[in-house]
Amino acid sequence: MPNKTLADQEYKMFSDFLEQQCGIVLGQNKQYLVKSRLAPLMSQFGVETLSELVNRTLKAHERELRATVVDAMTTNETLWFRDTYPFDLLKNRLLPEFAAEGKKSVKIWSAASSSGQEPYSIAMTVDEYNSQNPGTKSVKASIVGTDISNSMLEHCKSAKYDSLAIARGLSTERKSKYFQDCGNGLLQVKDNIRRAITFRHLNLLDNYTLLGKFDIIFCRNVLIYFSPEVKSRIIGQFAKSLNPKGYLFLGASESMTGLSDDFDMVRCNPGIIYRKKT
Repeated sequence: MPNKTLADQEYKMFSDFLEQQCGIVLGQNKQYLVKSRLAPLMSQFGVETLSELVNRTLKAHERELRATVVDAMTTNETLWFRDTYPFDLLKNRLLPEFAAEGKKSVKIWSAASSSGQEPYSIAMTVDEYNSQNPGTKSVKASIVGTDISNSMLEHCKSAKYDSLAIARGLSTERKSKYFQDCGNGLLQVKDNIRRAITFRHLNLLDNYTLLGKFDIIFCRNVLIYFSPEVKSRIIGQFAKSLNPKGYLFLGASESMTGLSDDFDMVRCNPGIIYRKKT
């Protein structure tokens, strides 16, 4: 019978490893999370105990195992149009604002794409805005989706979702308009939406310079996993990655208080967005 327990010292060493690799802070008493995420990998890598899996992960030469473990620990559940208001603000406030300024093209970054729902929701929102505002008010969007998980990026690129994933936050109207049946019980995002997005691998602890400059950054429900020092560093890099007066979306439970002086908080009804100071 496989042993899925982990000694306190092993958990501490693994927690330190995970924070060093990708900034995620597990904190105390999250052994259950490590067990649920890593136990499925035991048979894949031919180990009998969770302890052995963790100890092998800590060895520098175990590159494939390390990558798979980090992948498993950083994969998050998500849904379409999460929290609703960021996409309403994008369609009803930000895109009209850019259009009024004569900006015909905007660049948007989804900084933690997970399985793709956020960047595809952004692309659908832009399409809906343009359908309602043809001609001079329309805005072309170039969207970049990044994630640390290679398996999630492959899922994003395939743009195929089962009925359970489709049911999480997607209206019947959007399902009909933006998806096509591709067999085997799966629906695929239509080509016109997929073409708006480029997916790339990125660790938020790394440098973002090569991504270029953006008008809007979505980084929602991600910073909660990082220490205050890492949060501050990431937000500082976001500020450098934004054009003047660019916008940053954080998660509904996330705050920039005490982390950065680079942004003005803009209170909306509902929700909050952050605008880069000029």
